[in-house]
Amino acid sequence: MPADGLLCVSCFVETSFITDPVCGQCGLPLAEPAPLCTSCDWAPPTFRSARAALQYNAAAKRLILPFKYADRPELAIGLARLLLRPGKELLARADLLVPVPLHRSRLAHRGYNQAGLLARALGRISGTKVMIDALVRLRATRPLSELDQTGRELALKGAIGIREGREAHIAGRTILLVDDVLTTGATASACADTLYAAGAAAVDVLAIARVAEAEDI
Repeated sequence: MPADGLLCVSCFVETSFITDPVCGQCGLPLAEPAPLCTSCDWAPPTFRSARAALQYNAAAKRLILPFKYADRPELAIGLARLLLRPGKELLARADLLVPVPLHRSRLAHRGYNQAGLLARALGRISGTKVMIDALVRLRATRPLSELDQTGRELALKGAIGIREGREAHIAGRTILLVDDVLTTGATASACADTLYAAGAAAVDVLAIARVAEAEDI
């Protein structure tokens, strides 16, 4: 993907961009217009609303997985540009961009936090302030792709914290949480819980891709 975020013709045809109707809270694509999807109606996530650019299919994987796992940090700029359309309203009301954190062991192995690079690139493009280290992973968790929704929530309980000294920058602010892929929303909700506990006024979520059903990412 080039830095301008434009896709070649064949990639564009294969890519599924998310458009309305979507769930008003988690951003899940819906077959028919409705305020909320069934999951959010029964058990809403703790973040206010989420949006994503793409449905997580084979074409989206070809864009995201090299960025995430194949040491291609330069892809952050092009991927961030894909977030401008779905994130227009969220960016307009955001005071601060905050990336979903990686545990230090995974960060050491990968060499960078892809959500952090994405947030930085999006901040430069949109002019929104970024706090790259607002959140911290307090402990490592097993791969969430192995777990169902309840298992993910249990694994993440107490795993996300606020970096010392960052509370004053969070209090009273509208936070836009940035990540590469939104699956069940468990990680985003855990981050939102931590940000609300630090005094955030509201927490929204913006991701490159949205998974319709839990799968290995």
